[in-house]
Amino acid sequence: MRIWFKLIKDNRILKDTSITDESNDTRTHKIFHALDEICYTFDLSKPIWLETTIADFKRHAKARFYQDNFIETIDFDYLEIQILEED
Repeated sequence: MRIWFKLIKDNRILKDTSITDESNDTRTHKIFHALDEICYTFDLSKPIWLETTIADFKRHAKARFYQDNFIETIDFDYLEIQILEED
């Protein structure tokens, strides 16, 4: 599985990276592990999966985490997660 993460502000990518997970873990665990890794790399607090975020992710294999998803104040518009490849 390959997942792409982007930090967006004013319709511009501030930072982006992709994470590849070839483990035999479940899809959900791979996503959570990648999100943990990206939060550490980008020095972010972990976002909260709201029902709308989960619904978007299920529908499009892509979701955006806005200020409402974070407890701390963020200095970007949103963090986007997108599945590029699945096993």
